[in-house]
Amino acid sequence: MANYSIPNDRILQPLWEFIKDGREDYLGSPLFPVFMSVTFYFVAVLPFMIIDLFGKEWHWVQRYKIQSSKEVTWPMVKQTLWVTFWNHVMYILPASVAQWVWQPPLPLDPVAPTLFEYTWQIVLSFAIFDTYYYVVHTLFHKVRFLYRWLHAIHHEYHSPFSWVTQYLHPWELIIVGFGTTFIPWLFDSHCFTIWSFMLLNIIVAVESHIGFDFPWAAHHWFPLGIYGGAPKHDMHHYKPMTNFQPYFNTWDKLVGTYCPPMAAGGYKSPQLLEFEAKKRVERQKKF
Repeated sequence: MANYSIPNDRILQPLWEFIKDGREDYLGSPLFPVFMSVTFYFVAVLPFMIIDLFGKEWHWVQRYKIQSSKEVTWPMVKQTLWVTFWNHVMYILPASVAQWVWQPPLPLDPVAPTLFEYTWQIVLSFAIFDTYYYVVHTLFHKVRFLYRWLHAIHHEYHSPFSWVTQYLHPWELIIVGFGTTFIPWLFDSHCFTIWSFMLLNIIVAVESHIGFDFPWAAHHWFPLGIYGGAPKHDMHHYKPMTNFQPYFNTWDKLVGTYCPPMAAGGYKSPQLLEFEAKKRVERQKKF
């Protein structure tokens, strides 16, 4: 049992001690966050890969597929998996080893963050990352050489699936990783908070690429339609000049880049049909 006093507002303390005690040398290593993130990413993707490859006849799942006519094949999985593996081995791993050599182990705080600190820092980190990547992502699409050089590989698939999440040019992977890693540092966050944000960001990123509109997904229970989820990002791959914001809808709606998404089974809402009709009229006026 820890021999230091624990403030009464540290609800997360038992969980933090369960994670930390006896593992300080491993958790304090500069390599740990990278190992944790990469391992968790592969674990998060695996169930959806199984559904895509082996669940083609599982009607109870496939009825929620957004672009139901688009089939995920083993060559597609192999291509995206290979690029993901190559990026991590050739770029992420060397950078991590260099950090391990030059940076001393991280001393772990024996006291957990308060639940309030933990919650508001994660929520604000998501909001800042969402804005950060909205700007970066918009530039990738609006600046032609950036799209061709950095972002085009991610749009080789107009109907995304889970492995497309990190099917990225290595520099885009680094740009995404920079935001995920350093934004919580703005608040001098506890390492437990930082690690939690990194893992939650992976969950949200993978979910936005799975290509399924599951009824229990987060975008169905967020109020006021502020969160886009898989349908919104699926529409971005279908109509690449829309829906640049990775998770929420606020900036896209304010700036005018929002497109209503398709739902399960490719259902087009009246809002989406109206959006497409308006775009057809605009194209006709140009000619």
